[in-house]
Amino acid sequence: MSDYDVFLADCPARTTLDLIADTWSVVVVFGLGHGPRRYSDLRDQIGGISNKMLTQTLRKLERGNLVERRTLATAPAGVEYRLTRLGESLLEPVSVLARWAEEHADELADD
Repeated sequence: MSDYDVFLADCPARTTLDLIADTWSVVVVFGLGHGPRRYSDLRDQIGGISNKMLTQTLRKLERGNLVERRTLATAPAGVEYRLTRLGESLLEPVSVLARWAEEHADELADD
């Protein structure tokens, strides 16, 4: 049993959930699950995300040690993002959540 209680306002586990429990964080982690991606490739892969939102999400995931940014020695200079070991450990639960969402999308959309 965990020593954390997500019902408490100052619980560290709640801070962790804040980091990963939004749509774009889940989609970005899932998108990086198949290996490193350049920014533009990731943006093109993720439909509907703006440059601003992708940048904010990547920075947030970097601060949380889930994603690392690497500058490429290319002309022009490029950047790629990859999951850290900690980020890779998030792939299984994110995949389960994505699969559940896909399986139940029709039911949830019914009014």
